[in-house]
This record gives sequence, C-alpha cells and structure tokens, in this order.
Amino acid sequence: MAARSRRENGEPLVVRAAIDRERHITQVTSYGYLARRGPKRHVTVTPRPLRYWQYDPARPWVLGVTVLAVVVWLAFLGWRDGGAAAAGEAPLAIGLAVVVLLGATGRFTIGDHAVSTDIAGLRQVSSFGVVPLVLVSEVVEGRAPEGWPTPKARGGWWPGRRRVSVRHLDDDGLTDKAFTVWVRDPAAVADALGRPLPR
Repeated sequence: MAARSRRENGEPLVVRAAIDRERHITQVTSYGYLARRGPKRHVTVTPRPLRYWQYDPARPWVLGVTVLAVVVWLAFLGWRDGGAAAAGEAPLAIGLAVVVLLGATGRFTIGDHAVSTDIAGLRQVSSFGVVPLVLVSEVVEGRAPEGWPTPKARGGWWPGRRRVSVRHLDDDGLTDKAFTVWVRDPAAVADALGRPLPR
C-alpha cells in the first residue's frame, strides 16, 4: 500500500497524526475509566461523546495465574499452619485476587481522532496504544487477510465477541502495521474508525 504523505489541507500526515493523538488523549482523559458515567466533574470544557468503547476482562491467562497463586498460597498456609490458618487467610487472598483482576481489565476506546487501549491498573495521564484515525487504512471482520503485516493482538477472546482486524500506518506515516481486537459489534467499530465494513 502506498503511504499517504500529506492530507487534503497540505499538512504532513505525521504532523496531523501527532495532533490527533493529543486531541484523543484530551478527549479520553476527560472521561473516567467508567465512560458510561460521562465526563469527569472537574472538566471545564465538555468533551464530545466517545464514538465507541468496550471493556475487556482480564485475559484468561491472567485469570488462570491469579487463581493458581491463590490456591498455591492457601495450600501452603494449610500445610504449614493448618486448615484454620488457610481459612482465615482466604478472604484476604480472594480480595487481593479480585483487585488484581479488576486492575487487569482493559478498555478499548475510539474517540473522534484516534483509537486506544487502556488498562485500569496501569492508567496514567494518557492512553497507550494510540492509533490516530488518519493512519487507519482498512478494517475487516475476522482474521487479517494475506499480505497484511502480522497483527498485534489487543484484548483476548470472550464469548459473544467477534474478531476485527485493522490495518494502519505507524507513527512515521510509512510503516504498515495491523492489530486485531475482539469486539461486540464489528460494524459499529468499523463505522467509528471511519472505514465501514462492506455490506
């Protein structure tokens, strides 16, 4: 695919992408992690609504490791100090496991200017994994077609979700990249990205 070096207004693509990245971060961080609650109260300028968002529970391997850690810890305490000690420690261990799983919950967000991924426990001032919409070139439902670069996975499979593959340019405006994500509504995601799926 030939790289797009300039937009209609004559602005270099990398400059437009950098500006859109900052606009996206401003829009997304104007909302709390629970986007349905609306903009944060202290925001002075009401941001435009987000085009699309969904929460991605912790990946199955994170769930598995967390459960295994709790079981091993309680089994060790039971072996060392007896069943009563393990039973007394169980609420704390389970509570910490719940905190870990909530902290590993992700949010896939599409704003007016970009798409990004946040993880609740790592959320800083800005989002990470930001791809400005001006760099998105193609969206397909399902696996990435042959000839695409190897896609990076965002989020994992969960029941009721379908895979969407997105092809885009890197921040340099030249390197072809792709990512896949499991979403509730592929058509809504493609529309929010400005690349509707073929009807």
